[in-house]
Amino acid sequence: MPRTARLDLPDLLQHVIVRGVDRCDIFRDDHDRRRFLNGFSKLLVQTGTDCLAWSLMTNHFHLLLRPRMSRLAPFMRRLLTGYAIYYNLRHKRSGHLFQNRYKSIVCEEDAYLLELVRYIHLNPLRARMVEDLAALDSYAWSGHSVIIGKHALEGQVVDEVLSLFAKGKREATRQYMLFVADGVALGKRAELGGGRRMSRDLLEELGEEPYNDRVLGSGEFVEELRQRRELESKFPRAMEIKDIVANVCRYFEIDPAELQCNSRAARIADARSVICYLAVRQVGHNGVEVGKHVNLRRAGVSVAASRGEEKVKNDPELLELIYK
Repeated sequence: MPRTARLDLPDLLQHVIVRGVDRCDIFRDDHDRRRFLNGFSKLLVQTGTDCLAWSLMTNHFHLLLRPRMSRLAPFMRRLLTGYAIYYNLRHKRSGHLFQNRYKSIVCEEDAYLLELVRYIHLNPLRARMVEDLAALDSYAWSGHSVIIGKHALEGQVVDEVLSLFAKGKREATRQYMLFVADGVALGKRAELGGGRRMSRDLLEELGEEPYNDRVLGSGEFVEELRQRRELESKFPRAMEIKDIVANVCRYFEIDPAELQCNSRAARIADARSVICYLAVRQVGHNGVEVGKHVNLRRAGVSVAASRGEEKVKNDPELLELIYK
C-alpha cells in the first residue's frame, strides 16, 4: 500500500514515537543520549518548536511536540538525519538506524495534553529503567526531571505545563508530581500511544488509510482537522518566500526593499506580520529564512506571525496571496 500524507498542520500537538530498525538500540550509552539531546534542543530553539514532554528509552523515544514556525516533517528530518550520521560514525555501522517512518499522532490539546505529558514521562518507570518515582525525579533522560527543576533542556516548555496545575511555581510543581504519581496505577495506556481509530468515511475525507490511528481526539476535533486540511489543500506548499513577499508588498503598496529598513510605519509592520504568518504558518517555510527577507530575527518572526494571524482572521482575502 502506498504511503499516505501525514496530518502535518501548523500549531497541532503531536505525539511522536521513533523506533530503531529491527528494534536495535539507538542509544547505547549516556554519550549518545547527550548528543541526541544537544541536537534536539538546538533544533527546538532554531525552529520555534514547543516540546512539552519527552523520554529516551533504549531502542525508541517519545516526543510531545507543537511545531510553531515550521511543520513537523522538516523538523524530524533534520533531527533524525543528523543523529543517524553521528551514530553510524561513532559506532562504525552503516545503513538505516530508524524503523520506516516515525509515528506521529495528532492530539487534541484540551483533552489529552496533560495525559500525554504524564504517559510519556512515566515510560522509564513502566519499562523498569528506574526503580521508583524518586529515581524518576532525578532521571536525566526524561522531561519529567526538567519540569520539576532537577535538570534543564532549552526549548522544553515548562511554565505552560505547570500553569495548568496552579499559579505559583512551587505549588504547581507539587500538584504536577502528585498527578504523575496517580498515573502509575493506570499502567500502560495503549490508547495514548495509538490514537483514535476513526471511521472509514472520516479517514477518506482526511486522505488517510482506513482504520489508521493517527488522530487522538473527539469527533469535533476530527471535523476541525478535515476543515483545516481542506483549506490547506488550496495553498501550494512550494511557493517561494520571495513570491510571498512580492504578493504581500503589492497588496500593501510598498517596495520589498522597505522591509529591510528599520521603519515602524504601520503598512511596513503589517506587511511583515502577514508575510511571516503566510510563509511560516501556512506554507511551512523556515522562520530563520523568512526573517532574512523581512529584517527580523527568529523570535521577531514568531511574534510577527502571531500578529499576522490576527490580520488574516480579520481579512481572509489575504490568504489568496499565497496561491495567486
